[in-house]
Amino acid sequence: SPTGSRDQYDVIDKHSQSGLDLVERYIKFVKERTEIEQSYAKQLRSLTKKYAKRGSKEEQDCKFSNHASFQEILNELNDYAGQRELIAENMMTGICVELTKYLQELKQERKTHLSDAKKAQQTLESSFKHLESTKKRFAKEWAEADKATQQAEKTESDLNATRLDVEKAKQHAHARTHTAEECRNDYAAQLQKYNKEQNLFYYSEIPQIFNKLQDMDERRVRRLAEGYCQFSDIEKKVLPIISKCLEGISAAGVKINEKQDSVLFIEQHKSGFERPGDVEFEDYSQGIKPATSDSSLNPPKTVLKNLNKTINHPPAAEDFSHLPPEQRKKRLQAKIDDITKELQKTQDQSDALEKMKGVYEQNPQMGDPSSLEPQITETAQNIGRLRGELAKYETWLSEAVGGEESSNTINNNTQHGVVAADQSNIYTEFDDEFDDIESPIGQCTALYTFQGNSEGTISITEGELLSIMEEDKGDGWMRVLRASGEEGYIPSSYVKLTP
Repeated sequence: SPTGSRDQYDVIDKHSQSGLDLVERYIKFVKERTEIEQSYAKQLRSLTKKYAKRGSKEEQDCKFSNHASFQEILNELNDYAGQRELIAENMMTGICVELTKYLQELKQERKTHLSDAKKAQQTLESSFKHLESTKKRFAKEWAEADKATQQAEKTESDLNATRLDVEKAKQHAHARTHTAEECRNDYAAQLQKYNKEQNLFYYSEIPQIFNKLQDMDERRVRRLAEGYCQFSDIEKKVLPIISKCLEGISAAGVKINEKQDSVLFIEQHKSGFERPGDVEFEDYSQGIKPATSDSSLNPPKTVLKNLNKTINHPPAAEDFSHLPPEQRKKRLQAKIDDITKELQKTQDQSDALEKMKGVYEQNPQMGDPSSLEPQITETAQNIGRLRGELAKYETWLSEAVGGEESSNTINNNTQHGVVAADQSNIYTEFDDEFDDIESPIGQCTALYTFQGNSEGTISITEGELLSIMEEDKGDGWMRVLRASGEEGYIPSSYVKLTP
């Protein structure tokens, strides 16, 4: 009986079904991925909406680059959310919908092949049944013929039997034998027919159907593999635009200009009032003799006149040459640091623009690379200008450092501190960062009273004992500490050293 193919049929049935189940599982997986993507995009959109500014107060703020850039970041994030929605949409149509259609076709095709295999199996089985019945009939007829032949022989040898009886028995046996032989031929023909059918079934029909099922399964695997790749490709396609959004966010950060924001704020809040004039120096020391009679220590009146004069700040020079050497170095260094910072920022901006230009050239649908040219040119000009500035200030700084020794000798010979007094009010800015606890390097006594009116200087009273914290660096000033804990600069010529 033909049962061998049935076991094979069951195995193939199971295997092809599990393949279809996998396609179905993958469709479901992608569907759930798109739901995550959509809810992510939705949350991002409501987040940007929540932080987006509305109202006149905000419009006012948005003139400042740091406020405006945050708005740009929100806009970019909103566009980014749009790209996430696009991923979800393309996965839905490109993978879920297409694979679902394909799955229906596969199910139909599988059904057809399996029913063809079943039909072939049934045909072979019914043919086998027919063979069995012809075989049985042949066996039965042959037994009957055998019996009839024996009966005829028996009748012939019976002395009592008539010739007619014998003739009759012979004819009956002959007829029976003839029928049996016909059944034998029938059986032989049927056997030949069945063997041919069985051969066709095992060597042709079933292999063909199983090959079709195998081909169908391989097509399914190939199509599923494409679906797997699509899962990544769909997202890859929007990556240039996602990158562009992220570049936009970086660019919004890079282009913030804190100095410009400050200038804008100052412009907005200018009061228009004139600033108060300088407070005049009131001279109480005229006519009072100092304690010592040594007239050489008496400051000439010209000093005080000069002091009055210097309260009006001299015009500031761009290279800070109006400042004493130590202060000048500090100011030049600070300026160099500022320019270096600005240069680094402009350089970053230039890199960001070049990167964006590259993205546009690769993906023209995202933007026109030539539209970035004006910005690139402007940034390049700024870099050039800042490099020039940097070189200029660095030259001045090396001058200031190199010129220190020569200036010492000149200032040490100044007569009666006239020069020192002349420079009294020049200190517009002192560094207050004397964090390290310093110990005094000497003591001195104030010869005259000095009103420290400008930033960094302190007032001292005639006869006061002071601690020296920093000696004269050749610019006519020294830093001292009063008993009260106050610390600052005073003209070196106003004190005498205490041994």
